[in-house]
Amino acid sequence: MEQAEITALGQSLRKIDQTLLNREGGAGIERVWYQGGEPYFDVFVERRGTEIEWFQVTLRGRSLSWYRKGDRWQTGTTNELRTDDVSFYPASKTIESDQHPDTRFFQLIQAILTTRSGDPIFDRILSLFHTYV
Repeated sequence: MEQAEITALGQSLRKIDQTLLNREGGAGIERVWYQGGEPYFDVFVERRGTEIEWFQVTLRGRSLSWYRKGDRWQTGTTNELRTDDVSFYPASKTIESDQHPDTRFFQLIQAILTTRSGDPIFDRILSLFHTYV
């Protein structure tokens, strides 16, 4: 992917009105959602104060997730681009985990999020990328 497209994707992310979300995920967890400028491009974050507990980025039928418990990274494929399932409802996203992490997708998401450096929540997410194994 060209740098101009990476930059455009990163800059397209807009925070969704928090009143549309269940703000509390339990035990002081705040949920934050950013939606990108193209379909199926989202960043979901659960945080406790300034600490990220979980985040997930979906883009073009792919997913990258991180979970604090066990410092665990996961890539996968979403069902968002499947058109052969007549029971599919767009608001119900499922993710099939990859057998082996998709390093190229990981690097792409890191590059996209880097375009948002300077924004505290994205800086905090980016700080987690050094833990990827």
